[in-house]
Amino acid sequence: MIEVRNLTKRYRGGTAVDDLSFTVEPGRVTGFLGPNGAGKSTTIRLVLGLDRPSGGFARVNGRPYASLDRPLTAVGALMDAGDLHPTRSVREHLRWLARSNGIGERRIGEVLEATGMAGVARKRAGALSLGMKQRLGVAAALLGDPGVLILDEPVNGLDPEGVVWIRHLVRGLAAEGRTVLVSSHLMSEMALTADHLVVIGRGRLLADTSTEEFIAAHAGADGAGASLEEAFMRLTGASVEFRSGGRR
Repeated sequence: MIEVRNLTKRYRGGTAVDDLSFTVEPGRVTGFLGPNGAGKSTTIRLVLGLDRPSGGFARVNGRPYASLDRPLTAVGALMDAGDLHPTRSVREHLRWLARSNGIGERRIGEVLEATGMAGVARKRAGALSLGMKQRLGVAAALLGDPGVLILDEPVNGLDPEGVVWIRHLVRGLAAEGRTVLVSSHLMSEMALTADHLVVIGRGRLLADTSTEEFIAAHAGADGAGASLEEAFMRLTGASVEFRSGGRR
């Protein structure tokens, strides 16, 4: 479980996260949505202990991330797929992470197979395409077989087959009882993937509800707008018009 309570992060230029509270429950995929600059990445960084909050707190399984023993075995996270040593091989990259958390060699082979990376295990990480770097980032997130997964834009750079793979992967992980938080700007994909939505804007909570209820609550006055993208646009202040040629 991920618990965020009254979480606030202020910078000299303003407030990125503003008294934000929500809970990510196990057993379902929670989509984390918001316009660009809404504070999604900052919130994730605060949950992972990469930034210090100005107020409030974020806990994983009842504890701050920084206090977790062998954190990769508790929380798997994908934020920046390009954040790796370019001259290390794919396997060496995972081996370095595994050793830092007491994870055995066998698990490295398992995640390479699970993510379709076994065939490029000896390739330099820096030479991978963006899509393959994303897969390597997912492999690293799965390395400790964690009960909590936090994935920031996991389909970035993936081909259509990879997008479908991520969708089935995260839904399967949630079905196993894990806590899964996925941040994405692809509304059509979130509509197919997420059971629950946490939507923020300007660092504040806008919605915390099931995907189905969110879409229904923000349908147009004429009952139109039965898509996540249209519901999201209405919530964040955009207007949606219906014309003979389609929606605008």
